[in-house]
Amino acid sequence: MRRYVLTGTPGAGKTSILRCLAELGHGVVEEAATAVIARAQARGEEEPWTRASFVDEVVELQRERQLEGPVKGAVQVFDRSPICTHALATYLGRPVSRALTAEIERITAGEIYERQVLFVRNLGFCEPTSARRISFQESLVFEKVHEQSYRAFGYELIDIPADDLAHRVAAVSSAISGFTRSTSRTSSTGRRP
Repeated sequence: MRRYVLTGTPGAGKTSILRCLAELGHGVVEEAATAVIARAQARGEEEPWTRASFVDEVVELQRERQLEGPVKGAVQVFDRSPICTHALATYLGRPVSRALTAEIERITAGEIYERQVLFVRNLGFCEPTSARRISFQESLVFEKVHEQSYRAFGYELIDIPADDLAHRVAAVSSAISGFTRSTSRTSSTGRRP
C-alpha cells in the first residue's frame, strides 16, 4: 500500500482535489482536523481549536483513519498527516505534545507515508468557513509553516500550483503514477532507474 499526503494551506482546494481522486478510484482519507472541529461545533463549541486538547484529538483521529483507511486499490491519498498537525501546533503556538511526538515517531519508523508530499499551493484567496476562520494573509503564514515542518522531517515537497481543478487533479494523478512506476522498476530491478 502506498500512502500519499495531500497538504497545503487552508482553502487551497485540497478537498475538491481529493473528491476527484476518489472518483478516479483512489482510496482517499479526509482531513481529521475539520472533522474534530465539526463534531465540537455540533455540540455547541464555537472555537474548539482554542482548547488545549484540540491537537491531540486531531492526532488521535488521524491515527484511527490511517489504521482503518480504505483498502481500495494500491494507493491511498490522505488529506493531511501528523506532520500537518505539527505545523498546526507550531502555528497555534502550542507545545508539541507527547501524543503528537509519538505519532510522528510511529509514522517515521513505520515509513507509513511516502516521502514525496503533494503540496497544494494557495489559490490567491482564502474563503472563510465555520471551520476555517483564517484570513488570506494568515493562510500564507500557515502555508510557510507547513513547508518548514515537512522539510524539517525530511519530506520532499511536490508542488501542485494554482490552476483550475482539472489541471490540479491531473498533476496529482501524474505525480502518483510517476512515483508508483518508479518504485515498481526499483522493486523489480533492485535499484533505481
